[in-house]
Amino acid sequence: MSINTWKTDEKPREKMYAAGAASLNDSELLAVILGSGTQKENAVELARTLLRAADNSLKGLSRLSFEDLCSIPGIGTAKACKIMAVFALATRTECETESPLPTISSAKDVVQILGPQMRNLKHEECWVLYLNRGNRLIAKERLSIGGVSSTVIDARIVIKKAVEKLASSIIIAHNHPSGNPRPGEMDRRQTRHLKEAAALLDIALLDHVIIAGNRFYSFSEENS
Repeated sequence: MSINTWKTDEKPREKMYAAGAASLNDSELLAVILGSGTQKENAVELARTLLRAADNSLKGLSRLSFEDLCSIPGIGTAKACKIMAVFALATRTECETESPLPTISSAKDVVQILGPQMRNLKHEECWVLYLNRGNRLIAKERLSIGGVSSTVIDARIVIKKAVEKLASSIIIAHNHPSGNPRPGEMDRRQTRHLKEAAALLDIALLDHVIIAGNRFYSFSEENS
């Protein structure tokens, strides 16, 4: 029976959309990977045929060679490649080691992380670094894009996202396309406002770094 005739909540793809990949059994997941069946078998039935050829074992399936897969009726070159690619990615995932979170201990560390993408911009951008209690970087994201001479720091958005990420502290950074790293009155005012607002939720604003070409200004290091 064609999968198109099944109830919507029984179709593998629709089931995945609604309840996530974990809700699918092995044959249903394989059917999603295969994408289609044959004239004699729909994708789920073909997936079951695949599993039977591997003694109903995913590990057994992962050990089948390209030739072994292609020898199974309904599995051609394209489907065999898809299956092998999935298992190759799974193996690489297991072998991949996570890089340790970088520690931010100075304005130079901030510039090292954000400088390459900010120093040559022709417009202003504001970025936020979210840190844990050990001053290790949890996440970084662009907060706003401004014009040639200004950008806006929305304290509410920064604090909301810091709470969502369970950050203990934050660092703000923006660039000056003019090449002059000295802060303007707006920069000082927005920094004070954000620092006070963050403190209400026990989140520390550790620094506000202005990047201008190869130069930078640190509110923290300048005691501003």
